[in-house]
Amino acid sequence: MRVIWTLLKVVIALAIAIPVGILVLGATLGVLGALIGLSLMVLKLACIGLVGYGVYRLARALFAPNSAPAPRARELPPVDPYYDAAMRELDTELGHRR
Repeated sequence: MRVIWTLLKVVIALAIAIPVGILVLGATLGVLGALIGLSLMVLKLACIGLVGYGVYRLARALFAPNSAPAPRARELPPVDPYYDAAMRELDTELGHRR
């Protein structure tokens, strides 16, 4: 009797677990398929965007006027001798050496 009761419990557990497992597997595959579909769509859009950017750069190179050369950087103003003298005097008063 014990064997039959154990087999009955196993049959009931399998009767519940198998359909639930099939539903979970279907839902998992559906979500995975949706994610793969979205990633392929994003990849296609990225390729279209890359081609569009290349066409834009080519058209700009062919039809846009040449831009002016970049302006040269400004040179720094000369050092103020009075500022240097004041800093030296301050350093001697504070006991620091440069």
